[in-house]
Amino acid sequence: MTRAKETVSDINSQPIPPIKPELQPENPWVEALKTIGLSAILAIGIRHFVAEARYIPSGSMLPTLEINDRLIIDKLSYRFTHPERGDIVVFYPTQTLQDQNFKDAFIKRVIGLPGETVEVRGERVYINNIPIKERYIEEGPNYQYGPELVPEDQYLVLGDNRNNSYDSHYWGFVPREKIIGRAVIRFWPPNRMGELNPQPVYIQQIPEE
Repeated sequence: MTRAKETVSDINSQPIPPIKPELQPENPWVEALKTIGLSAILAIGIRHFVAEARYIPSGSMLPTLEINDRLIIDKLSYRFTHPERGDIVVFYPTQTLQDQNFKDAFIKRVIGLPGETVEVRGERVYINNIPIKERYIEEGPNYQYGPELVPEDQYLVLGDNRNNSYDSHYWGFVPREKIIGRAVIRFWPPNRMGELNPQPVYIQQIPEE
C-alpha cells in the first residue's frame, strides 16, 4: 500500500507541461512588410556583391552594344580573377575623368593588360608589337596611339566604336580598383539576348581562308 502511494505520489509530483496558447495569425500587412524588407535586403546585397543591371547610354560600344541595351554585370568573379583582354568592363571614372566632372560609370573593352605595350597604327592595335584582329569593332581606328606601357594593376580600355569613343587613348589607364565588374549577358532587347565577350585573336592564330 505504501509503495502504491509512493508510486502515485511520484507520478503526481512530475511538473505538468504548460498549455501553449494558440498562435494568432499575423497581420497580413506586417507579413507583407517583412517580405518586402527581406527582399530589399537580399536585392541590395546581391547588387553590391554579386551582380547588377546596367543600361547603355551611348554608341561608344557599337556594334557590340547598342543604346538602351540592358546588361547583367558580374561583380563577383573579379574578386578571384583578373580582367582579361576582350572583357567588357564597367568602371568608375578615373581621377582624370573625375577632374573633368564625369560621375557616371563607363563601359569599355579591356585591350591592354598590366605590363604590356600597346600601340595603335595603321588602323590596327598592336600588343607587344603583335597585331590583334578584332572581329567586334565598328571600323579600324583612324588615329595613332603609343606605344605606351600599361602600368601595374591598371588596364587600357577602348570602345568598340573606335573612332567615336572617349576611352584610354584620350585619358589614360583604368586602375584595377575602379573596375566594378564584367558585362556578361544582354537581357534586353529580347531579340538580341545572350552572352557577351567575343575574344580578340592574334593574326597568327587565324587560319588561312
